Amino acid sequence: MRILLSNDDGYFAPGIALLAEALAPLADVTVVAPERDRSGSSNSLTLDRPLTVRRAQNGYYYVNGTPTDCVHLAVTGLLKQLPDIVISGINHGANMGEDTIYSGTVAAATEGFLLGIPSIAISLVAQGDGHFSTAGRVAVGLVGRFRKRPFGEPVLLNVNVPDVEHGELRGLRATRLGKRHKAEPVVKSTTPRGETVYWVGAAGGAQDAGEGTDFHAVAQNWASVTPLQMDLTRYSQHAAVSEWLR
Repeated sequence: MRILLSNDDGYFAPGIALLAEALAPLADVTVVAPERDRSGSSNSLTLDRPLTVRRAQNGYYYVNGTPTDCVHLAVTGLLKQLPDIVISGINHGANMGEDTIYSGTVAAATEGFLLGIPSIAISLVAQGDGHFSTAGRVAVGLVGRFRKRPFGEPVLLNVNVPDVEHGELRGLRATRLGKRHKAEPVVKSTTPRGETVYWVGAAGGAQDAGEGTDFHAVAQNWASVTPLQMDLTRYSQHAAVSEWLR
């Protein structure tokens, strides 16, 4: 079995190192990740300049581009054989609700999915050092399930693991995306040179966090597993827009 690992925190991040080590006994693992933290880069591709691929002393490949670049390069030219699965993570922080739109972690997995490869994005819902080993064990379990019972079509799974010891984890739950309140206002500050600068405000808290959502599952110490799709069409408005255009 061949696994392609990527992330958005950078090839040096502890989450990807732990994940690569945990999965090594199960498969041939190749790491292709950004050279620096590219959190929040979403599904952006670098089209205005060439990209370089270098190899670190630990064997990881790193790219001067986005998470999407990393997976795209790996699948369409860098690897001699296609991976059986793409895994992105372990992200340091949640990717629930609208986070999935901005997330580079989810974007890396999405690129694998768009290229026809089953893909998993896995995130640890933590702000501090966190229990990365718990998320690693969840990833190993999911890969084991995939080997025994592969899906008949490409699948994109968004996994969020609560920040608890593995013994406190209640298991896995299939969920849907919840919804956040709108983001907090930007933070305005002044540089030592008197220049006004702005930091993007923090994400909003959970708004739709009822039973069945990723927010609810994680709050109850379940790892949430949400299947995602790329069809953004809002079918409920299709007839109204068609009538409006007449």
